[in-house]
Amino acid sequence: MNMNAVGIDVSKRKSTVAILRPGGEVVTKPFDVPHLSSDLQSLIDRIRSLDGETRIAMECTGRYYEPVARKLSLAGFFVSAVNPQIIHSFQGQDNPLRRIKTDRADSVKIARYTLDSWANLKQYSLMDELRSQLKTMNRQFDFYMKHKTAMKNNLIGLVDLTYPGANAYFDSPAREDGSQKWVDFIDTYWHVDCVRKMSLSAFTAHYQKWCSRKKYNFSSSKAEEIHRAAKELIPVLPKNDFTKRILKQAVAQLNAASQTVEQLRTLMNETASHLPEYPAVMAMKGVGPSLGPQLMAEIGDVTRFTHKGAITAFAGVDPGVNDSGDHSQKSVHASKHGSPLLRKTLFQIMDILIKTKPEDAVYQFMDRKRAEGKPYYVYMTAGANKFLRVYYGRVKEYLASLPASE
Repeated sequence: MNMNAVGIDVSKRKSTVAILRPGGEVVTKPFDVPHLSSDLQSLIDRIRSLDGETRIAMECTGRYYEPVARKLSLAGFFVSAVNPQIIHSFQGQDNPLRRIKTDRADSVKIARYTLDSWANLKQYSLMDELRSQLKTMNRQFDFYMKHKTAMKNNLIGLVDLTYPGANAYFDSPAREDGSQKWVDFIDTYWHVDCVRKMSLSAFTAHYQKWCSRKKYNFSSSKAEEIHRAAKELIPVLPKNDFTKRILKQAVAQLNAASQTVEQLRTLMNETASHLPEYPAVMAMKGVGPSLGPQLMAEIGDVTRFTHKGAITAFAGVDPGVNDSGDHSQKSVHASKHGSPLLRKTLFQIMDILIKTKPEDAVYQFMDRKRAEGKPYYVYMTAGANKFLRVYYGRVKEYLASLPASE
């Protein structure tokens, strides 16, 4: 039976397609297919006309491959989305001394890889779409977190001009809707004169009503502390409509960003809960309803990694290598290849482990490194490496224990 390997090099608005058979037989020379419904349907019809078994492979680069993979998968074809680094490292029949980088050459290389890895290709599935959605949410979450931090710093900078130190009065965590007590306080008492122009009893009564309306805890001693401190503060900007408008705008911008962050956090956890590995991941120390989904979003399907070293290399927390001749450097910086967002998430998990000190192998490993006098970045990276190895083992074991229908 004929084996038809379809290699697709995907770009933003078009794909380049090559079709090969074993022995280097060229079924179809590379040709371009615009990312339009009619053109993709023509490609589907063309592939269906081939005799024998057909498998399609493409690089999972960015987001451009997704509509093509979905269209071909729904048409009933075997489609595999392959890590670009694997394709890049694949030599096949290429001459390693002369690398040609064109869309046509890349499509042929992908088709050759398809033939060479025929039995080991992993089929694209609708579960991959769910993972893709989760990853998109995580990228948006990271974007709005940065935006929230910028808005927070902007507001604090303005508060220093109207009510110095008011941002430090409360340290209550953000609510589910993203609101925070210190931000709501500034929204009402946006200038120090909003407090000190009232008597202590008048401010205490006003503050108590504000706490009741906003559903915050009230403390008369806190009200007295705020009023007493306000008497000594020196604002830079006057209490007028212009200053009020600027402060109110800054508060509104921060609240909008905070609300979006919390909505995404909830949505990510809900989406991640539909993935099969969710219970195993959430059971790990240092992982909660926020970092767990972020971790799953960036790692993706763990079964695509052939061994523990592959997942640590993907995250860029694998130790580098510097070995030549008689020289062998024992301590080398991590490679830092792969997803910087995954490394960021891993470091946040390591930070939680250090603060909570659980009965956990990863924390104990890091604690030993710290006791040995290792620098912060060294023991944090080593902990992230060990965590990923544990993650790989536990998640693969859990997935293998699930019934085949799942």
